Amino acid sequence: MGSPKKNENKGFFAAMTSGFSMFGSAMSRSVNGLLAYEGVEVINPDGGKEDAEEEAQRGRWKDEERDSYWKMMQKYIGSDITSMVTLPVIIFEPMTMLQKMAELMEYSYLLDQADECEDPYLRLVYASSWAISVYYAYQRTWKPFNPILGETYEMANHGGISFLSEQVSHHPPMSAGHAENEHFTYDVTSKLKTKLLGNSVDVYPVGRTRVTLKKDGVVLDLVPPLTKIHNLIFGRTWVDSPGEMVMTNITTGDKVVLYFQPCGWFGSGRYEVDGYVYSADEEPKIMMTGKWNEKISYQPCDAEGEPLPGTELKEVWHVADVPKNDKFQYTHFAHKINSFDTAPSKLLASDSRLRPDRYALEQGDLSKAGSEKHSLEERQRAEKRTRETKGQKFTPRWFDLTDEITSTPWGDIEIYQYNGKYTEHRDSAASSSGASNAEDLKSIEFNPWQYGNVSTE
Repeated sequence: MGSPKKNENKGFFAAMTSGFSMFGSAMSRSVNGLLAYEGVEVINPDGGKEDAEEEAQRGRWKDEERDSYWKMMQKYIGSDITSMVTLPVIIFEPMTMLQKMAELMEYSYLLDQADECEDPYLRLVYASSWAISVYYAYQRTWKPFNPILGETYEMANHGGISFLSEQVSHHPPMSAGHAENEHFTYDVTSKLKTKLLGNSVDVYPVGRTRVTLKKDGVVLDLVPPLTKIHNLIFGRTWVDSPGEMVMTNITTGDKVVLYFQPCGWFGSGRYEVDGYVYSADEEPKIMMTGKWNEKISYQPCDAEGEPLPGTELKEVWHVADVPKNDKFQYTHFAHKINSFDTAPSKLLASDSRLRPDRYALEQGDLSKAGSEKHSLEERQRAEKRTRETKGQKFTPRWFDLTDEITSTPWGDIEIYQYNGKYTEHRDSAASSSGASNAEDLKSIEFNPWQYGNVSTE
């Protein structure tokens, strides 16, 4: 990559802040002496190493719960815990992973602008800013529910978009999604991979994300950075996503490379993003800078990555207003995702909104949420045993497994492709009578098992 010499592969603005980053990532300290546990690493993103012991006493866990879960989790250190460990609902948010996939659509107008843009490099500024925008939502420290096999999530009434996601595999857990409006189509296959490091976990975004801009047929491919979740049990949980995000125009070869700064001492560098849009021959054309929790700006640059004379930074995106003191750190759009106002008039019974555990947690009933979660998981196990006994295999309804396998920095993934059947279902439902208001939709019993296809192996 012909990255400017200022700071190889990081960019001009990264060079300006490297003085802070050289001190290392956010300071951590073992607190074995205080807590009598081996390998407890606590990180305070706003402080230094001296206050690690004080930080360890903070967080959402009660002392007895915290100690119990630490003892349980120790045996999983070094393992992928994506679906291995049964966790209490106290750490959950009332949303599933399928719904969380839809949060990328909050600022979908940026993709509309990318489609309308004639400048191929500015087009990447809009599209990559869209990809950055979701990280404000991703900093939430609550865990979403793992979807049940065959579960779906549908969203309508937002920016002319129809959005559908489906849990296409349980082991390994995999989801597929498709969104579309008059300007773009969005397709994703996701197979998150994790590694428990003790009091933290690395989340690897194994998957493939493709956006097709309809005006010129341009296809964009996105490779995001990994995510680190710190202070899982001891201390206040917080999220960081250090590393590179690369969006490539696979039609032309142009690309944007953005560097997400790791959090340093006393929060230095936290949230900062900077990088360049490059032409197919690796010459920098536009530099980008900002914070993923605030705003992103851009400015044309020369071949050395320096701002062009007579130009200035222009803002391309900023975070919308958010609710104050929201229990789950939700944006207004996150609440919209959970609302039946964004549901189609003929909602599938497999929709995440209808999950009784999710709804109970949303209403603040942790006891019921826990029991409903256990009941759903037991039902899923029973359904699996029934299929195995009958020699049957589950296949998704709305997405088909292709022969394509894509390599990512964290492993290979099989690709699922939207099969178009949901569009037929939606159009048919729109012409028929049935449940149409929120109260009617809420009365639908959650049942993801009725939709999955089974065939004899």
